[in-house]
Amino acid sequence: MILQRVAQLLLSHNCVFCGTRCSTHLPYICAGCLDDLPWRAELFTEHEPPFEVAAALFDYAFPVDAALKALKFRRRLDYVPAFAVLLARVMRDLPDDIDALLPVPLHWRRHAQRGFNQAVELCAALQSSTGLPMLCNIRRRRATPYQSGLEAEARSANLRAAFAARRSAPSRHVLIMDDVITTGATCRELAQAALAAGAAKVSVLAVART
Repeated sequence: MILQRVAQLLLSHNCVFCGTRCSTHLPYICAGCLDDLPWRAELFTEHEPPFEVAAALFDYAFPVDAALKALKFRRRLDYVPAFAVLLARVMRDLPDDIDALLPVPLHWRRHAQRGFNQAVELCAALQSSTGLPMLCNIRRRRATPYQSGLEAEARSANLRAAFAARRSAPSRHVLIMDDVITTGATCRELAQAALAAGAAKVSVLAVART
């Protein structure tokens, strides 16, 4: 009994949002914060071309918006396992023929400035729980300006031909991973590149959607 309690203490974590000690069955986010998060009323959007399924856990609202900004711009990587636990649960309801994860790639200059890619971090955490391979056959060939502040039409023009496949991939149903979906322009351009590289179907999963 004592050893079991010690093991529970060692494996437990503090909530990334409020600092409260979490239960062992749901690490990283306490029950109170879990209830208060801005869950989307509809997690899934079926057949939103070119996607088979588009899914996002949360509305882009407090505290999720603040957490994602801290992850992206202040390197708060402790948010990654918290979101990954919830994303893994949602993946159980996604199409069962998904056979690969594709993080939205950063241009190499932005990757060098930031030091990491938040989409890759989320993918890596999901890879460990799902066993799905993570694709790296598509690169971002243009250093596009930030999408924030742009209207939908400008976002689409900003990303036109931004991605290119280095080689084909054997995966048939690719799941694009990103932190936030706004208009979906980034994921749509990336989906077209994945389809051109040999994927038969593409879906998308994000932490939040504006």
